[in-house]
Amino acid sequence: MTDTTPHPFLAQRVLGAKPSATKEMTRMANQLKREGRTVIALSQGEPDFPTPAHVRAAAKEAIDRNESRYTDVAGTFALREAVVRKFERENGLHYTPEQIQVGCGAKQILYNALQATVNPGDEVVVPTPAWVSYPEMVLLAGGTPVIVRCGAHSGFKITPEQLEAAITPRTKWVMLNSPSNPSGAVYSRDELAALGEVLLRHPQVWMMADDIYEKIRYDATPFATPAAVTPELATRTLTINGVSKAYAMTGWRVGFGAGPLELIKAMNLVQSQSTSHTSSISQAASIAALDGPMDFLPAFVDAFQRRRDAVVTRLNAIEGVSCELPPGAFYAFPGVQGLLGRRDKSGKLVSTDADLALYLLREAGVAIVPGSAFELPGHLRFSYAASDEDLSEALRRVAAACAELH
Repeated sequence: MTDTTPHPFLAQRVLGAKPSATKEMTRMANQLKREGRTVIALSQGEPDFPTPAHVRAAAKEAIDRNESRYTDVAGTFALREAVVRKFERENGLHYTPEQIQVGCGAKQILYNALQATVNPGDEVVVPTPAWVSYPEMVLLAGGTPVIVRCGAHSGFKITPEQLEAAITPRTKWVMLNSPSNPSGAVYSRDELAALGEVLLRHPQVWMMADDIYEKIRYDATPFATPAAVTPELATRTLTINGVSKAYAMTGWRVGFGAGPLELIKAMNLVQSQSTSHTSSISQAASIAALDGPMDFLPAFVDAFQRRRDAVVTRLNAIEGVSCELPPGAFYAFPGVQGLLGRRDKSGKLVSTDADLALYLLREAGVAIVPGSAFELPGHLRFSYAASDEDLSEALRRVAAACAELH
């Protein structure tokens, strides 16, 4: 029998945090595959396209040039210059290379910022549904995540009134993700401006803008980011992006953040004592990604949009399921309250979204993530960053398994 008692040697901040639910569902799916089950994993947000050829070529050339040495903690100067050009060209934001940090994915930039700024007792406003790591990162930094639930009635987006009500004298950050993981929600320029008006009244509160899904959007409305919408907030905004999603480079582990110089210096100090820097070869490839052609992107987005439309249609055809059409990212986030409280064919009660996710993994062989992992129970997250064939078969299995609930 396995002893599950926490080891007294472990830190309380670690014992109080949870592992990534998306990684855990993927781990469980892989375990079932090893046992001989046919499992379709829709639990991880990872484009299934190959990294663009010119980016792969740049990495090979960097290897041949033996660019295999340590780089600056903040990232190579050449990559930081490329990031500066990206922000100027695409977002109307102006930084110096010294105001840029490159890390092991956008995830490390978020983590570094919280470690560099959050003291015990500090609060961080997290509108939910939110990426599973946001609250846990706050807890690991010694802070308190303030969860603000934003349902389908508001398009899964925080309102100015909700933001105002959540802010206290101890609030240090607001974490905003647009387009959103898991809901696909996209904040318009006007919506960001209204949130900015709230923050202008609270000078102690900073904005953490996670724009990693910037290029995965399905309408022609220009993308908006907080520091550009409300320039007065630029001196207390950290803008975060990376190459993982738009360039199909998840495994290359390159993200970047831009903000006030003193913040970036503090984040560099944190990173200097953890990873030092991300791969030198990945950094060379990322320069080619940021400065190179984007002619591959329309095909990526068209494929995601076709899959989105098919998945949402199939989900809405299941009795007890309701799914909004997400305007960005590559996730569907249906409400499944109509299925909860039913029983499977063995008579076992399915009372929560976590129960339903485990039921679908066990009975249908489809791995998805419960909405409670994103701090909005009663939903499931389906990633449609998978092949058309896998998505079609997965939705067939899900519909059949849901039909067996009574």
